[in-house]
This record gives sequence, C-alpha cells and structure tokens, in this order.
Amino acid sequence: MQDRPTYDELLEAVAGYLRDDVMPNTQGRLSFHARVAMNVVEMLRRELATMEEHLAREWDGLDHLLGVEPMPPRLSNVREALERRNEALCDRIRKGEADEGPWRLAVLGHLRTVTLDKLAVSNPALAEEYRDRA
Repeated sequence: MQDRPTYDELLEAVAGYLRDDVMPNTQGRLSFHARVAMNVVEMLRRELATMEEHLAREWDGLDHLLGVEPMPPRLSNVREALERRNEALCDRIRKGEADEGPWRLAVLGHLRTVTLDKLAVSNPALAEEYRDRA
C-alpha cells in the first residue's frame, strides 16, 4: 500500500477498536485475549516505526566491532546479514575475545544499545526506565 490509510493508521485503528470497544465490553478470557492482541498490534506499530533506525544502529555497532561491511539494500538481506554478523560476534565472544580490555567494553556497549532498542519495541516503559538508570 502506498497511500492512505497508512499501515500505522490501520494498526492504530485495530488497536483502538480492541482497546476502546472490545476490552471494556468483555470479561475474562475474551478480554484478556483482546488485551494481548492490542499489545501485539502496538508492538508491530513500534517495530515498523523504528525498524530502519534500529537496524542501522545495530549494523553500525557491528561495523565498529567486526569491521565495516556495506549494508544490503533489501530488508530480507539485511536481516540475513545481521544474523551472520551476530554469529561472527558470538564466535568471537565464545573464543574469549570479549573477556577483558577495550573490545569487551565496546561489545557490552553494543549489546546494551541493541537490547534497549528491542526492549523499546516490546516494553517502552521498561526501556525508558533502563535508559534513565544509565
């Protein structure tokens, strides 16, 4: 889809329907499942809104840790390449390369950033709480 409604407007409408119409007018299991569905829709909205920024930040962090590599142009290729690059990072961590020294600090900083980005999608309030502690 290229015009309106945008994917975010559609997801917002679904979340609003679940939150404002279904949840207040149901009880028990149905209300619980409506809340779960609403939370899933809201997570999708956050994921789509921040995906480009989060993927670029993860890629940049891996560039600093593993060496510069051009980011592929297609999303599916970016995800595959990130999986491969993260495996390479895991291999180096398993070999003990992050046990001490400046590279360890760089790895920890990268992992904290990536984890907070993921947490911002699944639980923004908790992510903000952790960011405030830093």
